[in-house]
Amino acid sequence: MTALFIPLAIPGPASIILIVVAILLLFGGKKIPELMRGLGSGIKEFKDASKDEEEEEKKID
Repeated sequence: MTALFIPLAIPGPASIILIVVAILLLFGGKKIPELMRGLGSGIKEFKDASKDEEEEEKKID
């Protein structure tokens, strides 16, 4: 049986450059740091909430 070839499995340098250019065109250079900051704070809040949940489970047990 032949191996299944999925061209998007490992993006090459040209694909990465194309994706970055598309993001810059969609959001603009000034908006990207704000989006990343918001994403980072959301991840931090999620981690804090999951730690709090784990601590509550330990207290109950």
